[in-house]
Order: sequence, then structure tokens, then C-alpha cells
Amino acid sequence: MTDVTAPANRSVDVATDAAKARIRARYRAETRFRFYGLAAIGVTGLFLAVVLTDIFLKGMPAFTQYSLVMQVKVDPAEIDPRGTRDPAVIRAADFQLLVRDALRAEFPNVTGRSDRRTLDGLLSSGASDLLRERVVADPSLVGQTLTVPALLSDDADLYLKGIGTRITRLTGRGKATVSGTEGEITILSTADDFAARTAEVKQLLSIQARAERQDAERFKRYAAQAAAKKADLEKTLATQTGNNRAAVEAAIKAAGDEADSFAQRAKQFEDDAAALQARFDNRSGSEVLTENLPSLLIAINGGLVKAVEIDNAGIKGQVLLPLQTAAEAQPGSWQLVTYATPESNRRVGDREVAWLERLREKGVVQSAFNWAFFTSGDSREPELAGIRGALIGSALTLFVTLVICVPLGVAGAIYLEEFAPKNRLTDLIEVNINNLAAVPSIVFGLLGLAVFLNFFGLPRSAPLVGGLVLALLVLPTIIIASRAALKAVPPSIKEAALGVGASHQQAIFHHVLPLAMPGIMTGTIIGMAHALGETAPLLMIGMLAFIVEVPSGITAAATVLPAQIYLWSDLPEIAFQAKTAAAIMVLLVFLFVMNGLAIFLRRRFERRW
Repeated sequence: MTDVTAPANRSVDVATDAAKARIRARYRAETRFRFYGLAAIGVTGLFLAVVLTDIFLKGMPAFTQYSLVMQVKVDPAEIDPRGTRDPAVIRAADFQLLVRDALRAEFPNVTGRSDRRTLDGLLSSGASDLLRERVVADPSLVGQTLTVPALLSDDADLYLKGIGTRITRLTGRGKATVSGTEGEITILSTADDFAARTAEVKQLLSIQARAERQDAERFKRYAAQAAAKKADLEKTLATQTGNNRAAVEAAIKAAGDEADSFAQRAKQFEDDAAALQARFDNRSGSEVLTENLPSLLIAINGGLVKAVEIDNAGIKGQVLLPLQTAAEAQPGSWQLVTYATPESNRRVGDREVAWLERLREKGVVQSAFNWAFFTSGDSREPELAGIRGALIGSALTLFVTLVICVPLGVAGAIYLEEFAPKNRLTDLIEVNINNLAAVPSIVFGLLGLAVFLNFFGLPRSAPLVGGLVLALLVLPTIIIASRAALKAVPPSIKEAALGVGASHQQAIFHHVLPLAMPGIMTGTIIGMAHALGETAPLLMIGMLAFIVEVPSGITAAATVLPAQIYLWSDLPEIAFQAKTAAAIMVLLVFLFVMNGLAIFLRRRFERRW
């Protein structure tokens, strides 16, 4: 071998300007690279924070629930007319009627059939459930008056939580004069309390006028296009004969009718815009507050008045809650309450708002933690829907998955890593295991549908089938993680066991496997967390069904938490948005706990060789 010796006179250039420039450029490159890394982490953290914050803000309302604490008389004539005190008879009675009567007693002035129906709509269909359970458990309560919470409907609950519309409350600065206590009344103020609200209405009229003019211009263009089409057809009419000429004449007539229709629509829009603009220009004129405009309610003298016409001096309104007196209201003792969302776009109308506010003033409205969210199954009523069925379904499905995939996965990893001969067959098996870990999850759902449901005839929507499908999905992950954990054990452990007379099997199961167990448990927990968040394969086997009852076993119909989230996200009720976000929060908590447990186990039992 020839030794290569560096030239003795070789020197490192660090002092020249060119060398210093290269060093500075290298430092700048390193700084930029560090900045790019920090920026990427910062952007990712920002996106994560935005998503989690949005889920948190939307989901928190689902963890509380409003109800009415009322005095309800358990009327024997309605509950137990024969006096049998039989729990079965009592359970079948109409307790909802008792709760409705108690609510109606709070508003004796509500006598109309339509108004009473609207008032009853403030209550949930499950408002009487707690009362029913108490009386069934203790029939001696029949005939007594009980204080019980009655669950509010989802729309009333959302209103009390401040969801659905922006509410502005302004204190009256002037002395208000009212013309009566019931029916249609006028309210006048000595200050300019209503001027700002009138200006807002006028501004809305100006915006509507601009929109009408834009629509008029659009229909004018349509009319011009139809007229041009008619003119082109008229030019070609002279060259047509026979049936072609009749067809062209029909097309000309249709184009003319279309042009006239568009022109009429444009004229209507122009007239409407002119009328709106005239009302806007008349700044001192009064305006009618329709249901398409923001609602204005006046809280005065212990009552509530809905404004139907407004000007700078005062309003004309309809009394929603009777005033206690028609005396003048002093400055600061009355309020103007504006609901930004028009009544036509709100689920809770102005009369319902008045009733809810009166109930809140009386102190019968209470908010409590929504335990029913965790103890109830699914429901079409948002205020009654819970995740208990989905949680138990997820637990049963994961139990089946764990029982199947952990023994098979660990045994397969031990065989492939320690006992299987190294040949083409085992190489093919290893390649297929690695490929299965990357197969889309929906493919496993199709496999479960074809094999477990159609071929073996197992029950649809059952945790048994869901567990089998998820076991196939997670099995490659557990095998790969287990093999990696076995490889991480130093070969000297096995060699030492063999050296003192242990068999190959004893060396693996008594020495290598216990040391690899922390890594195997980590891979198993991560695989279970993966299975918990899967939805696509379970859709194919029917676990997306609407199931009210809580599953009692692995063969009963059930759903899982991700599928429940998907179901709720597709429902139109606004209250289900909060339920969806809350269920996502619960799912994320489970995933964080499982991944945190995996990290803890890895750090707690991991050995560094």
C-alpha cells in the first residue's frame, strides 16, 4: 500500500476577504435554514391552534344545558285515575301534559291556540322524563306538587346561550311616554333614543335599493341579449321555407316574449329601487319594521313591546308582555333591545324571546352540566342526543380488535423475526405485510362487507364485524412495530441465554420478548388509536346507522364515535353543530390519552443499550 501524504506547505485560507465572505455566507445559510424550520413549526402550530380553538368554541355549548325549574302538580286524574299506584300504569301516563300546564300557568294571558302551541314549543319532547322517573320510582308522589327541571328545546337553549343572533341593548336616555299597557301602543321619548335606530333602518333601505338596481341592470342585459337573438332570427327568416320557416317564426316569437319578460322584470326592479331610495331620502319619515328587518324590542315598565313602526321621535308597537303601568318611564329605567338577525331568519321568534326573557327574570331558568350528553344514546332531538351508545360501541369494537390483532400480530412478528427461514416465501410475506400497512382503509371495509357479512352472514352494524375489519386494518402496523421492537433488543441477550443452555424458544420468550414488550405495547396502543379514529371501513359494514339503543354485546347493532360525528355533522339543526364539535373533543381526548400513554410506556420501560 502506498501512503498518501498531504503536502507539507498546505495551508487553510481563513484570513482573506474571500474566505471570510464564504464563512459569512455559510452562517447566513444556516440561519435561513433554522428560520425556515421554525417558521414551518410556527405555521403548523398556528393552524393546529386555530382548528382546536374553533372546535373548542363550537363544542363548549354542548356541555351545558338550560331547563326550567317549575312547580308541577302530579295530578292523579291524569297520572293514575284508578289509584292503582302501578308503576307500569304510571310510566305510560302523559307527564308531558303536566309540564305544559305548569309552563302555561306562568303566562295566563297566552290564551290563543296558536300562541299556546308556540309556548309549548319552548319545551323539549323529553321535558317530562325526569318527572316520570321520579314518580315511577316513588308512586307516593302522585297528588303532590314537585319542583323539577324541565328540559328546554334546542332552539330555546341556543337562544339562552346567546347563539344565533347578535343582541344589542341600549339604555333609554330620555323620558319615555307610553299610551297603554296592552295591544298596540306608542312610545315616545324626549331624547333622540330612536333616531340612531331609524337611521340604521334607512341605511338598510339604501342597501336594498342598490341591490334592486343591480338586479335591474342584469335583467336589462338579459333583455338586450334576447332582443339581439330575435333580430338575428328575423334576418335569417327570409331565407327559410316550409317547416324551417315555421320553426324560425316560433323561435322569433319565443325570443320576443323572453325579451319582454326580462324588460318587465327590469322595470319592476327599477320601480322598487326608486321607492326604496325615496324612503331613504325622506330621513324624517317613519318606517315599517317588517320581519325581514332586524327586530327592535322595548323593555319598559316591566313589559316588552315589539316595534312595528319607527321614526326619530318614537315607535308604534305590539305589546308582547303586558306593561305593569302606563306611567312615564324615567331615563335609564327602560331599554332598546335590537336583534340583528331578522325574525324570519331566526328559529326563535320575538314572542318566544319575550317569554324566555320573562322566565329568566323570574329566576326559573337554570343552566347545568349536560350529563345526558354522556349518559344518553342518539336521538333526532338535539337536546336529547348523547354519545353513550357510540362510546360503548367504540369500546366493544376496540375490544374485539385488541383480542384478535394483538396475539396474532405479536405471534406473527416473533415467527417472522426469530423462527421463519429466510427464503422467497418469507420475503413475499414481509413485502405483503408492508404493503397492507399502506392500503386505503376503505379496501378493508369492502373486504369485511364481502367476507364477514355476505359470505359468513355475520350481523350487520355489529361491533364483532367492526372489530374484525379493524383488526385486519391494524394487524400490519402491530406486526411491523413488534418486529422493530424485537430487532432493538441486542443480540447478546439471546446469545447469552443460548450460551447457558437455554433453547431457542426459551431464549426468545424468556429473555428477548420481555425486553421488547415496551416497544410492542407502544405499537399496539398507536394501532388502537388509529383504529379508534377510523370511519371509512365501518361505513361499508353498516355502522353508520341511526341507532338509539345502547349496545348490550358484540353482536348487537351499534355505531362508533367517528361514525356518530359524521352522522351529526350532516344534520341541519344548528344544535347538532355543537354536539358534533363536542363529540370531536371527546374523541381527541381519547386519542391524546392513548398516544400519551404510548409515549409514557416507551419512556418508562425503554432501555438504552
